[in-house]
Order: sequence, then C-alpha cells, then structure tokens
Amino acid sequence: MANVAVVGSQWGDEGKGKIVDWLSVRADVVVRFQGGHNAGHTLVIGGQTYKLSLLPSGIVRPGKLSVIGNGVVVDPWHLVKEIDALRLQGVAISPDNLVLAENAALILPLHGQLDRLREGAAEGTAKIGTTGRGIGPAYEDKVARRAIRVCDIVDDNGLEAKVANLLAHHNALLKGMGAEPVDGTALIAELRAIAPQIAPFVKPVWEMLDAARKRGDRILFEGAQGIMLDVDHGTYPYVTSSNTVTGQAATGSGLGPSAIGYVLGITKAYTTRVGSGPFPSELTDEIGQMLGERGHEFGTVTGRKRRCGWFDAALVRRAAKVAGISGIALTKLDVLDGFKELKICTGYTIDGKAYDYLPAASDLQARAQPIYESIEGWSESTQGARSWAQLPAQAIKYVRRVEELIEVPVALLSTSPERDDTILVTDPFAD
Repeated sequence: MANVAVVGSQWGDEGKGKIVDWLSVRADVVVRFQGGHNAGHTLVIGGQTYKLSLLPSGIVRPGKLSVIGNGVVVDPWHLVKEIDALRLQGVAISPDNLVLAENAALILPLHGQLDRLREGAAEGTAKIGTTGRGIGPAYEDKVARRAIRVCDIVDDNGLEAKVANLLAHHNALLKGMGAEPVDGTALIAELRAIAPQIAPFVKPVWEMLDAARKRGDRILFEGAQGIMLDVDHGTYPYVTSSNTVTGQAATGSGLGPSAIGYVLGITKAYTTRVGSGPFPSELTDEIGQMLGERGHEFGTVTGRKRRCGWFDAALVRRAAKVAGISGIALTKLDVLDGFKELKICTGYTIDGKAYDYLPAASDLQARAQPIYESIEGWSESTQGARSWAQLPAQAIKYVRRVEELIEVPVALLSTSPERDDTILVTDPFAD
C-alpha cells in the first residue's frame, strides 16, 4: 500500500481536515510535518464538531498514531490546551496515540509578541495578514540556530545559556520597537513548568516512522496551509514561513522522500484566501458574498472572513506541478449549486500581456487580471451526493473541465462537511 501526502493546492482552507479524517480510516499513522497552531482544521463526525489547529486530524480516530513532526513549530502551552479541550469532548489522548518530535522548535510567548508588533507597525499593503501567533518569528529563530527546541526543555540541559542567547537577539529587537524586554528568569520558569506536561509524548519521530514503514504501516502525511502560501513557491511575501509543498513531508518528519507514494491535493471548487496578498479571481460583489455565506468561509483559528472568488485553474495547475500532485480531492462542490453561470480563471493579463501562470514578482501579481472561461451552472442539489449518479450532468461537466485545465484527475469529490458525503474515484492508498 502506498503512503499518502495530503497538501492544499490553493491558499489554504481547502477542507484538508475532513479529507485527512476520511483517509485516516485507511491509515495507521497520521503525521503533521509543517506549520504551527495557525492552521485550523474542522472535522464534523456524527454531528460532533472538532476544531484542531496543532494536533493531527487522525487524533480523533481510535487506534491511529498521530505524530507532530520536527517541521512543525510547537507552542507547548497551546498543545496542552488543545489536548485538554479534545479530552473534554471524549477523545482519548495519551503517549500511545500521540507523539511529539524531540527536535521540533518551540513557539514562545515572545514570538507572538514580536509577530503582533511587526504587523501592527506595518501599513497598508505591507501587512502580511499574519495570525499573530508567532509562527514566523519561531521559524526565523530555527533558521538562525538560536531556537529553543522540545528536547531542550525536556532534558533541561544548558537551558539557561540557550535562553540567554535567544534573548540577546530578541530583547534588542523589542527595545528597538519600544517594548519591554523579556525576563529570562521568568521565561525559564514557564518552560520548566510546562515541560513535564509534554514530556511523556516526546520521542525520536524519525526512528518511529522508519520502524512503521518497515512494518508496512500506512502513513498519511498531513500538510497545513496551501501550496500558494509556500515560502518559496507561493505569492511571496504574502505567504507562511514554512515550505508547504510535498517535499517538506520528508524534511519535516525525518522519513525519506521515497516513502511518499501518492500526493493528494485538496482543492476547493472555488477559491478563497485569508489576509493580504494578490487574488486575481476575487469577487467583491454579491456573488463573492454568496460564496462566503454558503461556504461558511470564516477561519477556524482566527474567525476572520475569507475572501472568495471563482476557481483559479492556472493557480492550481502550477501548484500541482511544484507539489507533484497525483490527484485532487475536490471539495465544497455543493456551494456552487444554483448558479446559472460559473466562471473559471484560466490565466491572466498583466499590462496587456497574457500569462498562463502567476509570475513571481509581487508587483506583477498585484496587477494581474483574470482571463475567464464561462460554463453553465446547475439548479439541482449536489449536497450529500455519494456517487456520480447522484450528481447533475452539468456538475459532472464542471468537474471534468477542472480536471482538463489543471492537468490532474479528481480522486475524491466532497459534497458536504460530513465525512461520508464523499465520492471515491481513486483510492490514494492503493498500489
């Protein structure tokens, strides 16, 4: 059986949580490999809603091992809070079904403070649209080799010196921004207080995953955000601070790239984006408003209203190529029910020149105008459909045209937030 990596093919919020949960029934291990608690996943199972932001989606499934890999930046206080909240909902969480990589970098309170100070000082288009949870500054510290990692607080070996080194950098920044410096003694006390609560979950993840692979366990790699928020391949600088492409599944877990067999790109049947940045197919009229209302387009983590627009095939086609997507899971098709006419963005014009991709330069991206192709809509409902036979003919035509334009087949089709309202075309876990 092939191991599967799940990535978002747009700007995030594509419905990865439901699809990962749906696939987790076939998996033995579910691995988060990048991002932090800025990535919200909402699962609806038997009428019960679970909101996750750091824990892998497989945690709500009995008998599955959930892994937080080294590519994730971890706020230990949030992790404990999220575990406690799920336990109150009846989810059993223990070191038997949750593992945290010992070499994952930590998000500290000072990271969130710096994140918010920077965003608050930025004006207009300079605002990135960060969640303010410290993800970016934590990744900066990791790359700069001054991060405090999980193993540092669990073993507490030389923690004082590591915190002093960290604060030599951050307190200078905070002073320059007119903020109070961080008290190193207080921070060390906080870290020592939280360490025993996460210590039971801490293990060498790379070793566990290697053993799981040798046993023939099926591994599901769960990405956060979307490909177009990738720090290298996304709409820079309006991106997240990590790589969201499939290659990060290997780097962020410690398991080699040869372990990844099938890449499933989660793709919304229209397009949404949270925060600042280019969005050529954005609709600011009543149609955009309708998409947002029907799709309940509000962020799981922040509650922020998402910007909505027509499906951007050029964007997804590029994402499919840079992420090596094998097939897509097309979600929220039911939101398009009742539209007489639908439009699909097939490319862009910038200063009179046609492009079939979005150029890397941010000034060009900002001036990109969509090239649309129109397609007839459908009046019948697709909500809850579980087979092709239950879909209107025109809805099937829309799906087929999407496949043609993005050059990737549809492997799954989701027609509601409910887990079982899914049409399986190709099983990603099949050889």
